[in-house]
Amino acid sequence: MNEQKKTLRIFNTSSRTSKMASDITYTIGPKAAHTQTVIFLHGRDSNCREFADEIFESEASEPAHQPRTLLGLFPGIRWVFPSAPTLQSERFGTDMSQWFDMWSVENPGERPELQHPGLHQSVEKILGVIKEEEVLVPRERIFLAGISQGFATAIAVLFAVGPKKFAGLIGLCSWMPAALRTDDFQSSEDTLDGKSSRSTPVFLGHSIDDEIVPIKNGRDLRDTLKSLRFQVEWREYEDGGHWVNEPQGVDDIARFINGRMLDKPSEIASAFSYADNSNSP
Repeated sequence: MNEQKKTLRIFNTSSRTSKMASDITYTIGPKAAHTQTVIFLHGRDSNCREFADEIFESEASEPAHQPRTLLGLFPGIRWVFPSAPTLQSERFGTDMSQWFDMWSVENPGERPELQHPGLHQSVEKILGVIKEEEVLVPRERIFLAGISQGFATAIAVLFAVGPKKFAGLIGLCSWMPAALRTDDFQSSEDTLDGKSSRSTPVFLGHSIDDEIVPIKNGRDLRDTLKSLRFQVEWREYEDGGHWVNEPQGVDDIARFINGRMLDKPSEIASAFSYADNSNSP
């Protein structure tokens, strides 16, 4: 996808997006035996269906002559895309689809009081989605993922769920929400069996040429999570803008998912079995 179109997609204020019902969840069921679930949160001023369609256009480099989208690579995964609520934007003076209001993505610490109400509301919403998905598979088989503000919300969810481990967290082009630095979210303490939410592995990907969320914000998120003793895999890409890098970024996500699946299809395992060479500390 053209980068200019991506930027417009994230920050347009079209009536189609702003009128999207916040209680809609777009789900794509598994094409094989259900083994894992990915709950994937879209970015600000997007919606669940639009984001799902576009993320599944992005392709990995392997396997040759076979489906290379995440949807094609993992037929046993159930993909769940919730929609953000429609909230008033204090800065832009209009309603928009967003998980929480904020003043600036360049400086997410500016006016943090705007973030608190919407973030609490969205955390409660995603906790409900997780509870519904746990009827189908245990939490250790659920990945929580997001792009931009979607992953900032996923981080807040992780802090709120208590001592229970996810299969993994996957974050693209994101940052640490300022509300988490001051709000009283439930602590994710370690447990004796090592299955706390803090033991959930985290993948973060960010492109250096991201003109929407500066890579400095992603590095700050990485450093903050590491300081909290999370196991973080960090990937920087030269290009990709405010989106997933292709094909390397999709390769990295596929390998991260594959490495944490309890049931690994042999063809996927062989395609993404190369060593982890994180390009930043």
